[in-house]
Amino acid sequence: MEKRDGWSKAEIILSPIGGLLTALSVALLGFFASKYLNQKQESDTRARVYAELTSQREQAESVLRKDMFGSIFESFLKAPTPSLDVKVLNMELLAYNFHESLNLKPLFSYLQRQIGPAKDDTTRSYLARLEKVARDVTHKQMLVLEEDGQKFDSTIDLKMLQERPQDVTPVARPMQLEGIERTFRLLPLAVDPVARELQFRLEIITPKPTPETNRVEFWAGFYDFPMIDNTRLSNDQRCAVVLKTFEADRAEVTLVYFPGSRASLKEKPFYEDVIRNLQKRAQPAQQ
Repeated sequence: MEKRDGWSKAEIILSPIGGLLTALSVALLGFFASKYLNQKQESDTRARVYAELTSQREQAESVLRKDMFGSIFESFLKAPTPSLDVKVLNMELLAYNFHESLNLKPLFSYLQRQIGPAKDDTTRSYLARLEKVARDVTHKQMLVLEEDGQKFDSTIDLKMLQERPQDVTPVARPMQLEGIERTFRLLPLAVDPVARELQFRLEIITPKPTPETNRVEFWAGFYDFPMIDNTRLSNDQRCAVVLKTFEADRAEVTLVYFPGSRASLKEKPFYEDVIRNLQKRAQPAQQ
């Protein structure tokens, strides 16, 4: 009988154990693979159901907003003309629900003219409601713009502006956004106490990458909302001047500098800006 050495004996002892371990490994691999596939399938199903529910919700909301907009807007045009109280209510509904997609300043101004000067408690109440909804909308939009943008505040001496406009000096601030630094020079030119509006000259100086200087003149009031009423700059950027307070002798304004992606839905970006943004996003991925 052939005498077995230590290795042969070890092979006889370990061979069944090796087969058992192989079978166990295959079983565990199959179990975990099956569990992973089941979890992935469940996750995909949940994602699909969530996407379908979200899409249905958005469609229902779009239909509701469309019907609401048509009904509210029609009330401003139909005859007989509704009361001022109803018109102010409809203006509030329009502003709170559609301020990101519509330029509502013409409607605000139209309604303000219909209400007339604040000669009694009723007209003062209507004008206060209009100003309140305008302030609320501006505040909401500013919260969105300030998330990715920059701003600075300025106080304007209205008495000096009316009596000695030549002595009013511009406010200049450098601000940087998305790697682009610009200097903003804001100069008040005139004031309309009745309409509660200010006229400005805004100069935007951009030293690089391409040196340029933009100059614009405009009136700003409580009904000029920054997502809608803004100045378009290069590289798909915007800036806007917001009137925060208007008192007898002073006014406070804010200049906000923000990406074009934060502008309203009606403010479509230029084609070259879209291409430039896509190229910026592709560069990190290639690196």
